[in-house]
Amino acid sequence: MSAAAARVSRFYTTARRHPWVLGKVADWRIPLGPYTPAQIAVAAGGGLLLVKTISWWSWMGPVPIAAWVLAVWTVRRPKMRGRAPVQAAVGWGLLGWQPRGGRIGGRAARDRAPRALLGGFTVEAEPAPVASAAPPSCRSRAARRASSPRPSVRTAPAAPVRPVSAVQQLLARSESGGVR
Repeated sequence: MSAAAARVSRFYTTARRHPWVLGKVADWRIPLGPYTPAQIAVAAGGGLLLVKTISWWSWMGPVPIAAWVLAVWTVRRPKMRGRAPVQAAVGWGLLGWQPRGGRIGGRAARDRAPRALLGGFTVEAEPAPVASAAPPSCRSRAARRASSPRPSVRTAPAAPVRPVSAVQQLLARSESGGVR
């Protein structure tokens, strides 16, 4: 079998795409029919419901029966707004079944559990420099390195901090007593 023979496609015109209906055999058809599967389901389910609940609605007369017939008539078309009624009902059911947050990778998307974010800080005073008994010129290099907390870090003399933002400038003025 060649590749061209394996690819067979068929096109049907709209005349061949008829909805699936029940109640039509040759030239004979059920009165007021043929009926779609949705109409049969509404007729059977509604009829059973009316028979089981006759004591509740009997005082209303023919109103519930007329509503039942109207419901069977409204589902006569195989599509409503472009969708078949059964598929539309299944779609609404699946929409209601979905988790509120949606799905990620096929699993329900959930927010992480809340937890307390605790933190703290400690303010320590700068350690006082160690004073040695010998003058600095007499100490060994290792002793001088050990007495310094971090020899690789050189500290510059503290320059006055200049306020950057407007709020910092206002705070600086209020501290100096020059608020206008």
